Amino acid sequence: MAIKKQFLKSKPVCKVTFKIPKEKAEGFKTASVVGDFNDWNSKKNKMTKVKADGSFTAAIEFDLGQTIQFRYLLDNSMWMNEPQADKELHTEFPDATNSVLIT
Repeated sequence: MAIKKQFLKSKPVCKVTFKIPKEKAEGFKTASVVGDFNDWNSKKNKMTKVKADGSFTAAIEFDLGQTIQFRYLLDNSMWMNEPQADKELHTEFPDATNSVLIT
């Protein structure tokens, strides 16, 4: 999986591109980036399925200086973390961690 950060010169934001590659996305019809930035709502930041390679992708702009907890949600049933995130945090659930992004 992959995260690409782009710090914009035109405004104080970091544009983050999230990508779930084909080998992880295979067999799933939908994917979303969910986290504390969107109240963990899977309808707010849906990912686009790239027909050319079968991956899912989404680009989201965040204000600079934020620490964001997030995960991927596939088909509204399968949670995935991002191994390239800046770090992981344990959650209140004993078997779960969240990916963390620092802008």
